[in-house]
Amino acid sequence: MALQWMILTYVVAAEAAVAILLTLPSPKAIKSRIVSLISLTLQPSLFIVPFAGFQLLDIYWKNEHRLMCTGEICTAAERDRYEKSIYKAQRNAILCLAACLLYWCIYRVCKYYKEIQSIEEVEKRLKDE
Repeated sequence: MALQWMILTYVVAAEAAVAILLTLPSPKAIKSRIVSLISLTLQPSLFIVPFAGFQLLDIYWKNEHRLMCTGEICTAAERDRYEKSIYKAQRNAILCLAACLLYWCIYRVCKYYKEIQSIEEVEKRLKDE
């Protein structure tokens, strides 16, 4: 189980790095190459959205079927274990949502940059005429 969360963590870290790379100011030639390279990797990296959705469903299912430890019957160690599992589930849910949100942000930034390039090309053609 920990392997899938490590994979998701690394993917979120990579998405954050790519988002920072896309939003940093850079010369036009370098920026267009970066955007075209990232655009090529967007479609294969779409797997992260259903993967994160599946992980969210897994978190929800485990939350619904988790043993409750709220009464006086529970020991302190059982209560600590219960609270730790709740915190892990919350952390993992935030990780899943961050993966989806970062993917969407990267997609939109690339799409906006391509639209800006096409508008600039149309404007350049109109000026030349």
